[in-house]
Amino acid sequence: MEKVIVQKFSKEYQDEVIDLILTIQRSEFNIPISKEDQPDLSDIPNFYQSGRGNFWIAIYDQQIVGTIALIDIGNQQGALRKMFVKADYRGKGHNIAKLLLLQLTSWASEHNIREIYLGTTEKFVAAHRFYEKNNFVQVAKEVLPDAFPIMKVDTKFYKTGL
Repeated sequence: MEKVIVQKFSKEYQDEVIDLILTIQRSEFNIPISKEDQPDLSDIPNFYQSGRGNFWIAIYDQQIVGTIALIDIGNQQGALRKMFVKADYRGKGHNIAKLLLLQLTSWASEHNIREIYLGTTEKFVAAHRFYEKNNFVQVAKEVLPDAFPIMKVDTKFYKTGL
Protein backbone atom coordinates (compact mmCIF):
# COMPACT_ATOMS: atom_id res chain seq x y z
CA MET A 1 0.00 0.00 0.00
CA GLU A 2 1.37 3.39 -1.03
CA LYS A 3 1.93 5.89 1.73
CA VAL A 4 0.93 9.54 1.45
CA ILE A 5 3.90 11.88 1.75
CA VAL A 6 3.32 15.48 2.83
CA GLN A 7 6.29 17.70 2.04
CA LYS A 8 7.18 21.33 1.49
CA PHE A 9 6.59 22.63 -2.01
CA SER A 10 9.58 22.84 -4.31
CA LYS A 11 9.75 24.33 -7.80
CA GLU A 12 9.80 21.04 -9.72
CA TYR A 13 6.15 20.58 -8.70
CA GLN A 14 5.02 24.01 -9.96
CA ASP A 15 3.11 22.90 -13.07
CA GLU A 16 1.50 19.93 -11.34
CA VAL A 17 0.30 22.14 -8.46
CA ILE A 18 -1.22 24.70 -10.83
CA ASP A 19 -2.90 21.95 -12.85
CA LEU A 20 -4.40 20.31 -9.74
CA ILE A 21 -5.80 23.57 -8.37
CA LEU A 22 -7.18 24.87 -11.67
CA THR A 23 -8.80 21.51 -12.48
CA ILE A 24 -10.64 21.47 -9.15
CA GLN A 25 -11.66 25.13 -9.34
CA ARG A 26 -12.82 25.13 -12.95
CA SER A 27 -13.85 21.60 -13.90
CA GLU A 28 -15.30 20.44 -10.63
CA PHE A 29 -16.77 23.61 -9.13
CA ASN A 30 -17.25 25.70 -12.29
CA ILE A 31 -15.46 28.69 -10.80
CA PRO A 32 -14.43 30.95 -13.71
CA ILE A 33 -10.83 31.51 -12.58
CA SER A 34 -7.55 31.33 -14.46
CA LYS A 35 -3.88 30.96 -13.65
CA GLU A 36 -3.55 34.70 -14.35
CA ASP A 37 -6.19 35.43 -11.69
CA GLN A 38 -3.92 33.68 -9.17
CA PRO A 39 -0.42 35.16 -9.55
CA ASP A 40 0.52 33.57 -6.20
CA LEU A 41 0.60 30.17 -7.95
CA SER A 42 3.39 31.31 -10.25
CA ASP A 43 5.50 32.52 -7.31
CA ILE A 44 4.83 30.08 -4.46
CA PRO A 45 8.25 30.50 -2.76
CA ASN A 46 7.95 34.28 -2.43
CA PHE A 47 4.22 34.39 -1.82
CA TYR A 48 3.83 31.53 0.67
CA GLN A 49 7.25 30.34 1.82
CA SER A 50 8.25 33.56 3.52
CA GLY A 51 8.05 34.77 7.10
CA ARG A 52 6.35 32.01 9.07
CA GLY A 53 4.35 30.85 6.06
CA ASN A 54 4.77 27.75 3.93
CA PHE A 55 3.18 25.64 1.20
CA TRP A 56 2.85 21.85 1.30
CA ILE A 57 1.95 19.18 -1.18
CA ALA A 58 0.59 15.68 -0.60
CA ILE A 59 2.06 13.04 -2.88
CA TYR A 60 0.54 9.61 -3.39
CA ASP A 61 1.72 7.11 -5.96
CA GLN A 62 4.15 9.74 -7.36
CA GLN A 63 1.46 12.29 -8.13
CA ILE A 64 0.31 15.40 -6.31
CA VAL A 65 -3.08 14.74 -4.76
CA GLY A 66 -3.36 17.73 -2.42
CA THR A 67 -2.08 21.16 -1.44
CA ILE A 68 -2.32 23.53 1.51
CA ALA A 69 -0.66 26.85 2.31
CA LEU A 70 -0.18 29.18 5.24
CA ILE A 71 0.43 32.91 4.83
CA ASP A 72 2.06 34.74 7.72
CA ILE A 73 -0.17 37.81 8.17
CA GLY A 74 1.67 39.08 11.25
CA ASN A 75 0.49 39.49 14.85
CA GLN A 76 0.92 35.71 15.44
CA GLN A 77 -1.82 35.08 12.87
CA GLY A 78 -1.91 33.08 9.65
CA ALA A 79 -4.21 32.64 6.69
CA LEU A 80 -4.91 29.13 5.43
CA ARG A 81 -5.01 29.12 1.65
CA LYS A 82 -4.99 26.80 -1.36
CA MET A 83 -6.35 23.71 0.39
CA PHE A 84 -7.25 21.38 -2.44
CA VAL A 85 -7.51 17.60 -2.60
CA LYS A 86 -8.03 15.66 -5.81
CA ALA A 87 -11.59 14.25 -5.90
CA ASP A 88 -10.56 10.57 -5.84
CA TYR A 89 -8.49 11.16 -2.70
CA ARG A 90 -11.01 12.96 -0.51
CA GLY A 91 -12.61 11.51 2.58
CA LYS A 92 -11.57 9.09 5.26
CA GLY A 93 -10.05 6.49 2.95
CA HIS A 94 -6.83 8.41 2.31
CA ASN A 95 -7.16 11.14 4.96
CA ILE A 96 -5.22 13.57 2.72
CA ALA A 97 -7.03 16.72 3.94
CA LYS A 98 -6.46 15.76 7.58
CA LEU A 99 -2.75 15.05 6.97
CA LEU A 100 -2.32 18.40 5.20
CA LEU A 101 -4.14 20.29 7.96
CA LEU A 102 -2.09 18.55 10.67
CA GLN A 103 1.11 19.54 8.85
CA LEU A 104 -0.04 23.15 8.65
CA THR A 105 -1.19 23.41 12.28
CA SER A 106 1.91 21.77 13.71
CA TRP A 107 4.10 24.09 11.61
CA ALA A 108 2.06 27.12 12.73
CA SER A 109 2.31 26.08 16.37
CA GLU A 110 6.09 25.55 16.10
CA HIS A 111 6.41 29.00 14.50
CA ASN A 112 4.40 30.80 17.17
CA ILE A 113 1.25 31.40 15.14
CA ARG A 114 -1.71 31.43 17.52
CA GLU A 115 -4.70 31.95 15.22
CA ILE A 116 -5.47 30.73 11.72
CA TYR A 117 -8.15 32.28 9.51
CA LEU A 118 -9.50 31.13 6.18
CA GLY A 119 -11.96 32.21 3.54
CA THR A 120 -13.94 29.89 1.29
CA THR A 121 -16.87 29.94 -1.10
CA GLU A 122 -20.45 28.84 -0.50
CA LYS A 123 -19.89 26.06 -3.08
CA PHE A 124 -17.35 24.16 -0.97
CA VAL A 125 -19.92 22.58 1.37
CA ALA A 126 -17.82 19.50 2.14
CA ALA A 127 -14.92 21.79 3.01
CA HIS A 128 -17.13 23.70 5.47
CA ARG A 129 -17.96 20.42 7.25
CA PHE A 130 -14.27 19.45 7.28
CA TYR A 131 -13.18 22.76 8.82
CA GLU A 132 -15.97 22.66 11.41
CA LYS A 133 -15.02 19.09 12.38
CA ASN A 134 -11.44 20.29 12.83
CA ASN A 135 -12.12 23.08 15.34
CA PHE A 136 -12.66 25.99 12.97
CA VAL A 137 -15.58 28.26 13.82
CA GLN A 138 -17.37 30.50 11.35
CA VAL A 139 -16.71 34.23 11.84
CA ALA A 140 -18.13 37.37 10.28
CA LYS A 141 -16.08 39.11 7.60
CA GLU A 142 -15.95 42.19 9.85
CA VAL A 143 -13.89 40.42 12.54
CA LEU A 144 -11.11 39.29 10.18
CA PRO A 145 -7.69 40.81 10.89
CA ASP A 146 -6.88 43.81 8.69
CA ALA A 147 -3.97 41.87 7.15
CA PHE A 148 -6.17 38.93 6.11
CA PRO A 149 -6.10 38.61 2.29
CA ILE A 150 -9.73 38.32 1.20
CA MET A 151 -10.22 36.70 -2.19
CA LYS A 152 -12.99 37.82 -4.57
CA VAL A 153 -14.70 34.42 -4.36
CA ASP A 154 -14.62 34.19 -0.54
CA THR A 155 -18.02 34.52 1.13
CA LYS A 156 -17.59 32.36 4.23
CA PHE A 157 -14.85 32.79 6.84
CA TYR A 158 -13.45 30.62 9.62
CA LYS A 159 -11.00 30.90 12.49
CA THR A 160 -9.24 28.51 14.84
CA GLY A 161 -6.87 29.02 17.74
CA LEU A 162 -3.75 26.97 18.42
